[in-house]
Amino acid sequence: QVQLVESGGGVVQSGGSLRLSCAASGNIFSINAMGWYRQLPGKQRELVATISNRDGTRYADSVKGRFTISRDIVKNTVYLQMSMLKPEDTAVYYCTQTIVVVTDGGAHLNHDYWGQGTQVTVSS
Repeated sequence: QVQLVESGGGVVQSGGSLRLSCAASGNIFSINAMGWYRQLPGKQRELVATISNRDGTRYADSVKGRFTISRDIVKNTVYLQMSMLKPEDTAVYYCTQTIVVVTDGGAHLNHDYWGQGTQVTVSS
């Protein structure tokens, strides 16, 4: 089993900063990609940023220049440094990791795992 645990959300004033973390644990063979999504009230989940060996880093236009995604491969952890936060960044933030696990039968399975979500609230 694989679990993703997020931390770092909270309430911050407009212009402030927060750092989110997402650590994966369990029967992990390798991790192909990591990313962050967010869901604003009443809207669908949207991409914030991703990081992978194949594609490097990618950002939504709305966060470019303000957010930075990074990772610690040894710790199976992805981070999202958020700066110059705006009220419209208020959302539940979800991390995701594309992880390869090895089954008892020796098969390698590639699957997208999600964190539980963490609330980020930016006050004006």
